[in-house]
Amino acid sequence: MDLHWITALNLTELTLTLSSCIFFMALVAFISYQKTKGEVSTKDGYFLAGRGLSAVFIAGSLLLSNLSAEQLIGLNGSAYGFNLSSMAWEVTAAFATVCMAFVFLPRYLAGAFTTLPEFLCDRYDDGVRRMTVVLFMVGYGLVTIPGVLYSGSIAVLQLFDVPGLLSVSYSTGLATTIAMIGCIGAFYAVFGGLRAVAVSDTLNGLGLLIIGIAVPLLGFSALGEGSVLRGLEIVVTTNTDKLNAIGSAEDPTPFPTLFTGMVFANLFYWCTNQYVIQRTLGAKNLAEGQKGVLLSGFFKVLVPFMMMIPGVIAFHFYGSSLESIDLAYPQLIRDVLPVYATGFFLAVLLGAVFSSFNSLLNSAATLFCLDIYAPLKGETLSDSEMVTIAKRASVCIALFSFIVAPLLQYAPEGLWQIIRIFTGFYNIPVIAIVMVGLFTRRVPAMGAKVVICFHVITYGLLQFVFVEAIGIHFLHLYAILFVAEVVLMLAFGMLRPKAQAWTYRPRELVNLTPWRFAVPCAGTLLSCVVGLYLLFSPLGLVGGVSEWFLPLVVLLLLTNLVSWARYAGKHAASIDHVREAS
Repeated sequence: MDLHWITALNLTELTLTLSSCIFFMALVAFISYQKTKGEVSTKDGYFLAGRGLSAVFIAGSLLLSNLSAEQLIGLNGSAYGFNLSSMAWEVTAAFATVCMAFVFLPRYLAGAFTTLPEFLCDRYDDGVRRMTVVLFMVGYGLVTIPGVLYSGSIAVLQLFDVPGLLSVSYSTGLATTIAMIGCIGAFYAVFGGLRAVAVSDTLNGLGLLIIGIAVPLLGFSALGEGSVLRGLEIVVTTNTDKLNAIGSAEDPTPFPTLFTGMVFANLFYWCTNQYVIQRTLGAKNLAEGQKGVLLSGFFKVLVPFMMMIPGVIAFHFYGSSLESIDLAYPQLIRDVLPVYATGFFLAVLLGAVFSSFNSLLNSAATLFCLDIYAPLKGETLSDSEMVTIAKRASVCIALFSFIVAPLLQYAPEGLWQIIRIFTGFYNIPVIAIVMVGLFTRRVPAMGAKVVICFHVITYGLLQFVFVEAIGIHFLHLYAILFVAEVVLMLAFGMLRPKAQAWTYRPRELVNLTPWRFAVPCAGTLLSCVVGLYLLFSPLGLVGGVSEWFLPLVVLLLLTNLVSWARYAGKHAASIDHVREAS
C-alpha cells in the first residue's frame, strides 16, 4: 500500500499541513465552546441541547453524524470498481427523511420524548423499553462505535502513514490513531453534550461540503489537462457504464432492493435510530425540526456528486491498476489536491470521523442514563446528578471502544460484513414495533417482546446456519422479516388485544405548528431522487442521452412549479385573511 503522502513532503510542507489542521480543528472547538457555555447543566440541556436546535444545526449534525470516512473511502471505491449503484444507500434516504418529517417527528415532539425507548415504554411497557435498550447498547458498544473509530483510523492511516511517521508497527499506529480520534470526539460529547456535538458537526459539515465540491472540480480539471469542461466531457462520454445507478444482480446494490429491505433499513436509520433522531428531538419547534430533516435529505441527494463521481474520475485516471478499490479516493486526493490544502482536508476528514463517534457516544450515554440508570434507581434524580452520570458513562463507553476497535482488524470476514450482520439483529424489529406502535392502539406489549425474540433467533439462523441454503440478498431478507413481524404483532392485537387502547399523553414543550412549505419541499426532494436516477441510467448518461430524458425532466420541473405555486397562493390567501380579520 504505497500511500506515504506525508513522508514524501518536506519539513516545511509537513509543518504547514499539521499546523493548518490544528488551526481548523481548534477553531471548531472554540466556536463550539462559545455556543454551549452554560447550556449543559440541565438534563434537557445536555441530552437535547435545551430543546433549542434550529434547522441549520439539525441538518448539519444529521449530515456529519451520517457521513464519515467509510462513505468517503467506500462509496468512491464502489464507484471506481463497479458503478453508481451503491448511491442508493444515500439517495433513497431522502424518502426516509420525508417520513421522519411528516410521520415520526410530530409524534415524538408531541410526547416530548427524550429517547426512542422512552416512547416504547409509553406505548407498550417497561419490558419492551429494556429489551430495545439492550439491543441498542450491545449494537453500539460492540460494533457501531468501535466500527466508526476503526474505519476512520484506517482512512487516516491510508492517507497519512501514521506508522511511518511514528516509526511503529501497523497495529501500534492503528491503536494510537484510534485513541487520538476517540479522545477528540469524546471531548465534545462528554463536556459539551448534544449542542456541542451539533455545532461542531455543522462547522465540519461546511468543510466537508467545500472538499466535496473542490475534489471533483480539481479531478475534472486534471483529467481535462486544465479544463474542467473537457474533463467532464470525458467522464460523460467514455465508459459511461460507470455512471449507471441501476444495479444488476452482480452489482453491490441490485436495483430491486431499493423497494424491499432498503426502505426499512433507511426508515430505521433516519426515523428510529437513537443517535440520529436525538438531534431532531432537540428541535426548538416542529417547523425547525421539519426544515432540518428535509434539508439533510437534500444534502443526501448531493452525495453521489461529492462522494462517488471522484471514484469515476479515478477510474479514468488509473484504470484497473490500483491494488484495492478502497485506494481510489486516497490516490486521487494525493494527485489533485494542492499541498497547501492538505491540512484543511485532514481537519475535515478527522471532523467527519469523530462527529459520528461523538454522536454515538452522546446517544449511548443518553440511553444508559435515562433508560437504564434512572429506572433502576427508582427515584427522581436531579439534573446535575444526571449530567454527572452521563459524563461518567461517556468516558467508560469511550474507553471500552478504544479496546474493542483495534480488535476489528482481526475479523476474518472484514469490518463491513460484521457491521452489516450485527445491524440486522436490531434494525428490523425496532422499526417494526415502532410503526405498529404508532399506527395501532391495541397491540399488546407481549407482541413486541415476541417479535424481538423471534427476530434475533430467526435472523441469527438465516445468517449463520442457512445463509448458503436460502441464497437471498440480505436486503430482501430484511423485507421478508419485517412483513412477518408486523403480521405477528397484528395477530397478537387481534387475539390478545390491550384491555385499554393506548392514547397519546401530549406534553407540548415546543410549538407543534408544521412548516407551511414542508409539503412542496418534500415533493421537490423526492423529485430530485427521481431526476437523479433518470440522469444516471440508460435513459440519461449511460450509453448516450435517450430521447425520453428531456421530456421526463421537464415533467418533473413542471410538477414542482405547480406544487410551489399552489402552496404560495394558499400562503398569500391566509395572510390576506388574517389582515382582514384584524
